[in-house]
Amino acid sequence: MPDNERPVDLLVNGLRARIAQENQVIVAFSGGADSALLAAVAGEVLGERAVAVTAVSASLPLAERAAARAFTRQRGLAHVEVCTDELDRPDYVANRGDRCFHCKSALFDALAPIVALSGAVVALGTNTDDLGDHRPGQQAAAERGAIMPMVDVGLSKADVRRISAALGLVTSDKPAAACLSSRIAYGDPVTREALARIESAEAALHRLGFPVCRVRAHAAGTVARVELPVEDLARATALGAEIDGAVRGAGFDFCALDLQGFRSGRMNVLLGLPPVPAAPVPAAR
Repeated sequence: MPDNERPVDLLVNGLRARIAQENQVIVAFSGGADSALLAAVAGEVLGERAVAVTAVSASLPLAERAAARAFTRQRGLAHVEVCTDELDRPDYVANRGDRCFHCKSALFDALAPIVALSGAVVALGTNTDDLGDHRPGQQAAAERGAIMPMVDVGLSKADVRRISAALGLVTSDKPAAACLSSRIAYGDPVTREALARIESAEAALHRLGFPVCRVRAHAAGTVARVELPVEDLARATALGAEIDGAVRGAGFDFCALDLQGFRSGRMNVLLGLPPVPAAPVPAAR
C-alpha cells in the first residue's frame, strides 16, 4: 500500500507502540517537523519519562530556538537546552564531508551526563527518506546507541506530515530547516562569523516574503548563492535589487540567485554525490 494511503491511525499507533518499548527517552529536538512529532508522541506515551533536548550553538538560528521553546510550552513537554561545543572541535570547523559526524558526536557528549543519570536512550527524529541522503551523523548516532523510532516503523517524510496534521501539530507544514553549517561549502571553515552572516541574510529574505530559502556561502564566505523554490524565482528576479541589498547587508560581497531553485542537500554535489531528489516544499502559512 502506498505511503499516502496507509491510515494515519495505523501509522501513529505504530509509532506509539515503538516508543512504549522504552523506559525513558531523550528526544534530540531541533524544532523541525520530524523531531517535533517524535517529541509530541513520546511525551504522550511516556509522560515525564520523555524529555526533549535542544542542542544550542551558533549553528542553530535564534528563530528556530524560539520556535522549539514555544512548541514544548504549547504541548506541555519537558524541555532542556544543552550547549554543544562543535565549533571548538577542529574536525568540525574543517568542514570536510564528515562534519555532521562531529556535530552529532558533540551532541552525544553534551547529553552524556543526562543519559548517565536517567538511564534514558536518545531518540532521533530520522525518517526513512533520510536514509538515502549523505548523513554521517547517523553513524555517530549508531555508535552511541541512539534509536530511530520512525525508521523502525517505516515512516516517511510524507507520513510525518500527515500524522502531524492529524495530531494538530503546528509543525505539520513547517519547511525543513537544516543547521546553518550546512550552508557553508565543504572545505571552507565553519566559523561563528560565517554562521551569523548566513543567519542574518536568511532572516532578511524572510522579511522580504521568502519563508523558504537557503543562503549558501561559497568562496570563503564572500559569495552567497540564494536558493528559493522554483515558483518564487520570477518574484525574486523582480525583487533583485532588494535581495541583493539584503544579502550584501548581511556581510557578503556578492549575491547570486540559483536558477535551479531550492533543494535540500545541494552542497553534497561538492563531495561528488548525486543531488538530493527534489521534495515538495510545504506552502507557507
